[in-house]
Amino acid sequence: MTTQALAEYPFQPRFFEADGHQLAYLDEGQGPVVVMVHGNPSWSYLYRNLVSGLRDRYRCIVPDHLGCGFSAKPQDASYRLANHIDHLERLLDSLGVDRCTLVVHDWGGAIGMGWAGKYPERVRGIVALNTAAFRSSRIPLRIAVCRWPVLGPMLVRGLNGFARAAIFMAVARRMRPEIAQGFLAPYYSWQNRIAVLRFVEDIPMDESHPSWATLTAVEHSLAGLADHPLLLCWGGQDFCFNDWFYNEWRRRFPQAEGHYFAGAGHYVLEDALAEIQPLIERFLERIVGQTEAGHGGL
Repeated sequence: MTTQALAEYPFQPRFFEADGHQLAYLDEGQGPVVVMVHGNPSWSYLYRNLVSGLRDRYRCIVPDHLGCGFSAKPQDASYRLANHIDHLERLLDSLGVDRCTLVVHDWGGAIGMGWAGKYPERVRGIVALNTAAFRSSRIPLRIAVCRWPVLGPMLVRGLNGFARAAIFMAVARRMRPEIAQGFLAPYYSWQNRIAVLRFVEDIPMDESHPSWATLTAVEHSLAGLADHPLLLCWGGQDFCFNDWFYNEWRRRFPQAEGHYFAGAGHYVLEDALAEIQPLIERFLERIVGQTEAGHGGL
């Protein structure tokens, strides 16, 4: 995979090492730091237009999780939530980020808020896009079947049924072919779809799951972030992160600024970018102006 073949992605990834694996990230622009954390089955490509629109004023850091995007895709590594949180922590520490705004989507909510809950003093504010950082007892059947033994690996890794389905099911407006290809580009083989499957398998539905305790800790840490500015931009046609999740964010962060886009899907930045980008820009201007004094540019 090369950046030259990717529509709307004029970036070159950088790399750092964690647990013996090369992990990719974008580091674009200068100024106050904005960290964007993607979910599954996307990668830093999800944030391409947001980065392009902000990098003239902000330093945009966007990791590709292990197994995603330009990052290594080892077959025998741990892809648990705790590992992804640890990788994000190592990246931000290595880059000297002591103050940032988080933008999170899908699994990026649990990963990003997992880091933020440990270091609330390093967080200016949070932008949440169709995501969660708390437990739920509900899982859609179309995702549940991807967790079944034998059938799950065949669907997700053999037929690319999870990533390929997302380019249709995660949007309300049909993607242009070159954009759909950008989302799918890293996941062109059985080996390269390892993280897509592992993310699906890592959804903790009960306390017997290995990531249950980690997600529980992330959920409990949200109370320490409740006074932080939060911007919610939500696609109302998301079959997975539905209105229950949106309302749960509002309940936990009653002072949040919420914007609900009834005609947008899970990839809300694809369906409603024109409306969301200025909201994020105004949010950043406000919170950076409130907190920048005494913190330099980070």
